[in-house]
Amino acid sequence: IQDLKPIKGNIYLYLGDITCLKVDAIVNAGNSYLLGCFHPLHHCIDSAIHSYAGLQVRRDLMEIMEKQGKEEENGKAKITKGYNLPSSYIIHTVGPQIKKEVRKKDEEDLYHCYLSSLTLAETYHLSSIAFCSISTGLYRYPIEEASKVALQAVNEYLKHHPNTSVQKIVFEKLLLVLVRRFHYFNLILRVIIKL
Repeated sequence: IQDLKPIKGNIYLYLGDITCLKVDAIVNAGNSYLLGCFHPLHHCIDSAIHSYAGLQVRRDLMEIMEKQGKEEENGKAKITKGYNLPSSYIIHTVGPQIKKEVRKKDEEDLYHCYLSSLTLAETYHLSSIAFCSISTGLYRYPIEEASKVALQAVNEYLKHHPNTSVQKIVFEKLLLVLVRRFHYFNLILRVIIKL
């Protein structure tokens, strides 16, 4: 993470595999059971994180979910150690699944995924967090809309928590789609982030 340059204040952009980042926490977009992807060799972030982190993560999540006694709600988050990952922790969150079109509730749930993750990072006094692109894969949230929700949530969190311990917020591919679609990187960032 030392090699990354901020695109605005505390916000960084990373093109690559977040399971390789040495940050305090990476964020996993999981299913409501929080026990990893149930499709063997599936190419989703949930499968990758569980595979690389090791079986201890699933064991920890089984204990957490057993104590909770119900599936995880959209927009909530839980934390485990990172075990075999370079990151110290994994924050697991459940994003909305889009059926036909994005509803207001889906937007609110996605927004809360980011807020819950940042709040949990603050609770654990973490200084750096790397977000995957929550709900934009199999859950079919359009990446442009998801990018706006993510940045809005992060900006509002930072605005309302100026003394937060979270000093580096890394987005994996979320903004890269916008950057690739539009040649005017700074213009797009100004529109989305409202510099």
